[in-house]
Amino acid sequence: MSRSDTVYGPGASGPLPSAEQAAALPFRLGVGAVLFNRERKVFAAQRADMANAAWQMPQGGIDKGEDPEAAVFRELEEETGTANARLIAESRDWLTYDLPLDLVPKLWKGRYRGQKQKWYALEFLGTDAEFDIFGPHAEFKAWKWAEFKELPALIVPFKRDLYRRILEEFRHLS
Repeated sequence: MSRSDTVYGPGASGPLPSAEQAAALPFRLGVGAVLFNRERKVFAAQRADMANAAWQMPQGGIDKGEDPEAAVFRELEEETGTANARLIAESRDWLTYDLPLDLVPKLWKGRYRGQKQKWYALEFLGTDAEFDIFGPHAEFKAWKWAEFKELPALIVPFKRDLYRRILEEFRHLS
């Protein structure tokens, strides 16, 4: 098996990937949603699977053949229970982040080094009663409306730079 064919996922034998091996892996394509309410606060949810109580905005992968804009509304509905929003802006570029080396074999079967995401700013049109984070695709244990500028401090450390770039991209909307 060549180095580029090595799989570092669950059940794989061998050590964690080196930085060079991880850098050779592709990024997983995904989308993210900056969901603003009428007060210009942003939806943030606390991950259920992380001991450090990390908060994040809705995000997820793009299905094969799926348009990124359609994916963001699908992910929003899967993760929050509602897609009652309108698109107000889209990131100029695709934004990336790398996983820490110890997470590469644990996420996405070790096939990706991180994610390459298109981010969308959305205006929430409904009421808080529409949110249901405990649906069939539940990833969160709590949610809140957060100040946009505080989001980088709430996210896991390896995504802080990504969240700072998102903040810069959509600052004019807050």
